[in-house]
Amino acid sequence: MTTAPAPTPLDAARARLQSALSARHTDAPGADGLPAPYVVPLGAADVLGFGHPDPYAGARPAATVQLTSRAVLIGPWGGGPDAPVCGQCLAMRWQRLRSRSEREALELGCRPRGAVDWPVLTNYAVDAVWATYSAVFTGLRGTPGEPGPGGSAATRAEPGRSGSAAAPGGPDPEDSTATPADRALPQVTRVDLVTLATATFPLLPEPLCPACVHEVPDTAEAARMVLDPAPKPDPATYRLRTLDSYPLPTAALANPVCGALGSDIWINPTSTTTAPVAGTHFVRGYAGLNDVTWSGQANRYATSRTLAHLEGLERYAGTHRRRGTAPVVDSYRNLCGQALNPADCGFYTPRTYATDPLVSPFDPDRPIPWVWGHSLRDDAPVLVPSRLAHYSAGVDADNFVFECSNGCATGGSLEEAILFGLLELVERDAFLLAWYGRTRLTEIDLTGAAAPAVRSMLDRAALHGYDVHAFDTRMDLAVPVVTALAVRRDGGPGTLSFSAAAGFDPADTVESALSEVLTYIPHLPYQVAERRAELEAMEQDFTKVRHLKDHAQLYGLPSMARHAAEYLEPAAVLPPAEAFADWQPRRPRTGDLLDDLWFLRDRLTEAGHDVIAVDQTTPEQHRMGLHTVSTIVPGLLPLDFGWTRQRALHMDRLRTAPRAAGRRTDDLPEAEIKAVPHPFP
Repeated sequence: MTTAPAPTPLDAARARLQSALSARHTDAPGADGLPAPYVVPLGAADVLGFGHPDPYAGARPAATVQLTSRAVLIGPWGGGPDAPVCGQCLAMRWQRLRSRSEREALELGCRPRGAVDWPVLTNYAVDAVWATYSAVFTGLRGTPGEPGPGGSAATRAEPGRSGSAAAPGGPDPEDSTATPADRALPQVTRVDLVTLATATFPLLPEPLCPACVHEVPDTAEAARMVLDPAPKPDPATYRLRTLDSYPLPTAALANPVCGALGSDIWINPTSTTTAPVAGTHFVRGYAGLNDVTWSGQANRYATSRTLAHLEGLERYAGTHRRRGTAPVVDSYRNLCGQALNPADCGFYTPRTYATDPLVSPFDPDRPIPWVWGHSLRDDAPVLVPSRLAHYSAGVDADNFVFECSNGCATGGSLEEAILFGLLELVERDAFLLAWYGRTRLTEIDLTGAAAPAVRSMLDRAALHGYDVHAFDTRMDLAVPVVTALAVRRDGGPGTLSFSAAAGFDPADTVESALSEVLTYIPHLPYQVAERRAELEAMEQDFTKVRHLKDHAQLYGLPSMARHAAEYLEPAAVLPPAEAFADWQPRRPRTGDLLDDLWFLRDRLTEAGHDVIAVDQTTPEQHRMGLHTVSTIVPGLLPLDFGWTRQRALHMDRLRTAPRAAGRRTDDLPEAEIKAVPHPFP
């Protein structure tokens, strides 16, 4: 006979807090208009659905107080009718921000263990919780330092504000990071049980909340895209809105209680090349918990911060489908005719499938999840394997490939997002064609650069001892692609650093590629020094190159420079105007972004490819006027990380595209393929 597990200390503390708050609610004058406090524990069971079922799952949505081992979370409270949110939403966002060890324990089914009497609920702690609870749910503001309900100094923290419920003085001055979009959202107030400090944070509704969202089947009709004219500010501009025009709830995106993208965002004031801003959080994917980093690298911290938030939202949408729709589950054999053939996007070698425990060959008879996308070539819906559209989603049945964020992009409209997603695919395809095909490229002469931003970046790189080069990396597709390469002059650790960009404006494309490479060079020498023995082992055995960071850091070894001879000995050196002279007459110059999109689509379809877009836009992004898509162009070379997981090496395009581009008269022979890991960062 099995017995039920003994209550955890957190369960016992929950009962004490519930009893104490209920008693205060009963005795409080004028409590008729105050909702009765409803307490549940948080942190002793998995609320995301991976581990053991949450015993409070049925009650959690209605909870107004959630007790953790360290703090009490009060809310959600406030907010408008356009942002329905519940206690389950809060719990899910809170759990995603826990440490790797805590999440693994919760989500892999481990029972929590800890001190016998945690958390400690003293009478004055309960008083502080009650004072805060009554303040936020009745809209009362205690006068700073004056006892409020329950006998402590009550403070009501506004979004982006914090204070101590036990100390005079009230909340700190309003934090400038809270935006009007933050203030329109429901709020959560945290009371620290050790210090009694209070802090309030805005909460975005959780699109995967089982209490708030009722899943509906994904359908072909819902995936059909009607693309409309998209007037541009001017013909040479490809973003429809300025970065600061989006109503981003920045405090809701990054805060330690319920941040949608992470617990914090940080700047790097020591960088001497760009003004980087970054954040990170864990996402559970088919290979476990992955550390997903999002960042912005511009010349101003304010711009970098906005770019970081936008990239974080793009990755949030790309890792998992968060649109309230259930995938189609069936075999490719049954769906053939209305589904993309995964083979067109490339597979690994039989040896990889035989030796890599995380992947297995694609089976056309095995049911797998699919999502509906839209073919811009055929103007019709098409099914796409979920694993190719959402790069952390997946089940054991569809583990035929490890996809990354290839072709994912965010914009102010579907048209803008699709255009930039396709440009990223073109950029990475061209980079891989040049690298594996040993292509000698034309260097773009930057010595006479007129743009102040470019001159400034070259000077900053020089202060670090680097010379920066840019190369015209176009292949058979007309759109400008630029590879940037930073070369350490003295040949020391951090020898080479690469980046790339694609765009319709050659000058902007050069600047984008340079900006990215400048972000890496201050840190690369130190990264190589820390991992030197490990990287040298990779140089001797490429199968040890397994992760994204390995590819870029490997080329920080001075001895790896020999593999980049084609870049160090360019075919020619031309001024920018001459390098892209053939592009300028072909470049679309209308005031409609849709014309630019159709131009790029036509170049891809003329080369024999379908052009597919999968709408990834989340409810949070809809609130902000943003759209995110995953673009897929079957047949273009996909960017992969890990030497044994390189689909590009085995695809026809690697062999045929150099001839189509006029770079050789025959297909690329197997013997001339550069069988060396790419250095893409």
